[in-house]
Amino acid sequence: MVGYCAGGWAVFLALHLALNGRWWPWLAVSLLPPVLFVAVPLALLVAAGAAGVSGAAGAAGPAGSGPEAVLAAGCLLAGWTQSGVNWRAFGHRRGPSEGLRLVSWNTQHWNQGGDPDRFYGFLRSLGSDVYVLQEYLNGFEGGEVWDIDDEARLRAAFPGHHLAVGNNSVTLSRFPPSGPPVPVGACSLRVDLRVGDGLLSTYNVHIPVQLTVMNPLRPAFFRDMRRRAAARDREYAALVADLRDNPYPVLVTGDFNTSAAIGDIRRMPRSLRDAIGSCRSVLPASWNARARLRLWRIDWAFTGGGARVGAYRFRDAQGLSDHLVQELTVTTPGALASAPPTS
Repeated sequence: MVGYCAGGWAVFLALHLALNGRWWPWLAVSLLPPVLFVAVPLALLVAAGAAGVSGAAGAAGPAGSGPEAVLAAGCLLAGWTQSGVNWRAFGHRRGPSEGLRLVSWNTQHWNQGGDPDRFYGFLRSLGSDVYVLQEYLNGFEGGEVWDIDDEARLRAAFPGHHLAVGNNSVTLSRFPPSGPPVPVGACSLRVDLRVGDGLLSTYNVHIPVQLTVMNPLRPAFFRDMRRRAAARDREYAALVADLRDNPYPVLVTGDFNTSAAIGDIRRMPRSLRDAIGSCRSVLPASWNARARLRLWRIDWAFTGGGARVGAYRFRDAQGLSDHLVQELTVTTPGALASAPPTS
């Protein structure tokens, strides 16, 4: 039985590695919790070991546990990058705490139906130099989405910050922008900030979700998923194209709606560094923040062009969103000036 299970998982893993990020229907399959790519082969290894002990105890016991264990170990190694396990946390050294303080957060429809005072109080309590916020809109999953205008309240709540709004995103910064915000695709926003004597390009990213919750046996389910896959392709292509043409240090962060098990994340340029290396969590997860057991990390942060992350963690959102808050400190090449004082 262990052999059949190991063989079946090996076939699934081979298909996953071949089709993931290349064939749009596999998006639905890749929504599996990434931790399964470690948990399943580990369970198979334990089962193979138990079968070997049983076989050694009596002639009638099962045989063949050796090949099964080798196959399970191979699956563990082949699927490790899909698991979301932060192996660098085992040798983590605390990075420098100085630098630009930044938070990135999907607000889940901008406090829709909630208490505005509590929402803005939470934002202010984060005490960040730069806020990169997604879902500056109202609406419901699978329904109509409409724009909102909360700029007056934002300016009143953050008098020492410069405000940039676009593509349903908000970037608030104590560092002045070098120019107007730049829409990237239809869902992301680039803001170039004057930090010290140089520039730092911040990318406020929100990749569309893969599917709408509906009956998977209906043709409409597949039409919707294909449409969303095409939209994701366009957003990733626009983001990567803009990054490749950008000569400045960059910080790319937001809600990618992409776990480690979804091949789309491979589209990010290899020149970028995943900030997870500065995180202490072995199994980092950012969604669903309201659940007790979180198995997905779909919010990411990358740096490039000499920008570096010193400290990185996920912070509780106090029930205000289904996403945790990403909290980082960032340094750029040369000496990073302190944030301008709040006016």
